[in-house]
Amino acid sequence: MTNCRPRSLLHTLLFLIVFLACSSNIASFYLPGVAPTDYKKNSTVELLVNSLTPGILPQTQQLKSVIPYDYYNDKFHFCKPADLSMQSESLGSILFGDRIFKSRFELNMQIPVDCKILCDDVVTIPPADAKFINARIRENYVINWLIDGLPAATNLIDGKKFYSGVGFGLGQVTSSGIPHFNNHYKIIVKVHKQEDKYRVVGVFVDPSSRNYSAAVTEKTACAKTWDPLVLDENKANKVIFTYTVEWQSESQIQWATRWDSYLHVFDPKIHWFSLVNSIVIVLFLTGMVAMILLRALHKDITRYNQLDSQACFGLTETKKRREGKKKEDVQEDFGWKLVHGDVFRPPSNVMLLSVLLGNGIQLFCMTAVTLVFAVLGFLSPSNRGSLATVMIIFYMLFASVSGYVSARVYKMFAGKSWNKNIIMTATLLPVLIFSILFTINFFLVGANSSGAVPATTMIGTIVLWFLISVPLSCIGSYIGFKKPAIEHPVRTNPIPRQIPDQVFYLRPIPSMLMGGVLPFGAIFIELYFIMSSIWGNKIYYLFGIASLVFVILTITCSEVTILLCYFHLCAEDYHWSWRAFLTSGASGLYIFLYSIMYYTTKLHITSFTSTVVYFGWTSLMSLLFFILTGAIGYFACLVFVRKIFASIKPPERAVSTDADIERSQQVIIQRSGHRYKVLSYSPYSLR
Repeated sequence: MTNCRPRSLLHTLLFLIVFLACSSNIASFYLPGVAPTDYKKNSTVELLVNSLTPGILPQTQQLKSVIPYDYYNDKFHFCKPADLSMQSESLGSILFGDRIFKSRFELNMQIPVDCKILCDDVVTIPPADAKFINARIRENYVINWLIDGLPAATNLIDGKKFYSGVGFGLGQVTSSGIPHFNNHYKIIVKVHKQEDKYRVVGVFVDPSSRNYSAAVTEKTACAKTWDPLVLDENKANKVIFTYTVEWQSESQIQWATRWDSYLHVFDPKIHWFSLVNSIVIVLFLTGMVAMILLRALHKDITRYNQLDSQACFGLTETKKRREGKKKEDVQEDFGWKLVHGDVFRPPSNVMLLSVLLGNGIQLFCMTAVTLVFAVLGFLSPSNRGSLATVMIIFYMLFASVSGYVSARVYKMFAGKSWNKNIIMTATLLPVLIFSILFTINFFLVGANSSGAVPATTMIGTIVLWFLISVPLSCIGSYIGFKKPAIEHPVRTNPIPRQIPDQVFYLRPIPSMLMGGVLPFGAIFIELYFIMSSIWGNKIYYLFGIASLVFVILTITCSEVTILLCYFHLCAEDYHWSWRAFLTSGASGLYIFLYSIMYYTTKLHITSFTSTVVYFGWTSLMSLLFFILTGAIGYFACLVFVRKIFASIKPPERAVSTDADIERSQQVIIQRSGHRYKVLSYSPYSLR
């Protein structure tokens, strides 16, 4: 039975690989009940405008800013419609900077527009605003429009395959460094016809820069070639915006698969290499854990219990002591059994540890359930901000799990300040998250960015937290404290055992740094694509691969923590609680270090506000990842420690007389390598 466990684990892992890898290749689809919008000929097709976002420079593949701006920011001088009300959006969409408004563009289904002037009057751009626009052009800012929920795109090529890049340029920079401002837009809308109805299946915009004369009309605007428009930073500039609309019938693209061209996978071989790399790490760790469990530990436990089974029934007191001495000699050969009386001793700062563990399990549940919904197709990219919204909702709902786990762990270690535990579990991590977000928001407000969360949205989020998350956390804590305390398989000695000096690689910092490398190594390739999606205005939709990577991450964190925990116990170091949490949690430190490398290699940011925003978000990501992986490592280690110490029988004490007990108050032996120094004596630490 025991020998089948690694094989069954391998079969399970292979099944997950096949299932999730197949699901990652499934094209985007819409759930039943999500109805398409059907248009008739000459029906009004609304064009909505969204925030301007920085894009990756094609020449250097670097990003120069991370600050989005409102489309109708006064410095851009885009033509405003009469109705400037903002469209209603989801919480996640607003928190991540979407600001969607109506526009002055007039589109009617299957009615082409040859050339039309957008604004009523000629737009005057003063020198200061011209300088601002030129700076945004040099930073490769892109304009984001929406038609029937589809983002306006530009045709790009990856190797031999064309795909749709979200957004189009605010302008372009010549080889000599001169910025050209795009003021003419050729809008191409692809439609799929079904009987007498039309459905939008593609939107493309081809912008161009045209320095129109003041006397230009709609008839002459597109009749000839114009010089590019260069905004003069020393005087006022006269600008005229124009656009054309072209409708193209598309029979091959169905409405249900219209997102396929947007969800382009760059270098799919890299994703598979990432999976193979992660699976190799898991198999290596699984082999080591199996070797320890099936060989070393099984042999230790069998030998230990065989000696105990040789009962001392009918022996004299002297023979009992000899048998006890033999048992202690056997124990001395195997270090992890020596700490059975201290391994479940309450760690320092048990309050903080229990709170972090509760929040870590809350994050774990949130991530796991969100990925399940994403793999099943519930989080379509057509529903903007749905991923962030679902994550926020699940985070609040799983607050009950956080309170329950924190209370159970705190009660397991005989904590008394239960009211403080309830308050800290419900408030510690959310307060840290809100503090970081408020700091980021403060700088975004100063930069007049659309990424700044409105005060009403921020207050509403806090109210939701108070009304949903806090009560659920308190309810979970109440249930947890009502449950009986978790009993340990062995008793804890009253006097702590002395811990011998540890070798260098088993000391806290080196062991934590070693333990954090492997979980990070299992995800770092996929992390690059996620970072590019967050900062590079790309759509990430490989949730099948992301789910498999999350499973591999969970297994890796568990196994590497169990391995290091076993090595520490063999070295007679029983302070495993915080060590287990920090060992797997150290991968969060590597994520932050990776974000620094990403900042220096993929970003070329000169703005202080952009730097604060970038490191604010990456610090928050690293913190949450630290707590998540730390909780995984701790509970894996807790199960392991309880399992191995429940498999042995507690030894009989050799010291039994009153004289020995009285003398035991005087000596404790401190062991250092192969030398022993007598400090004081206690039967609970002397072997």
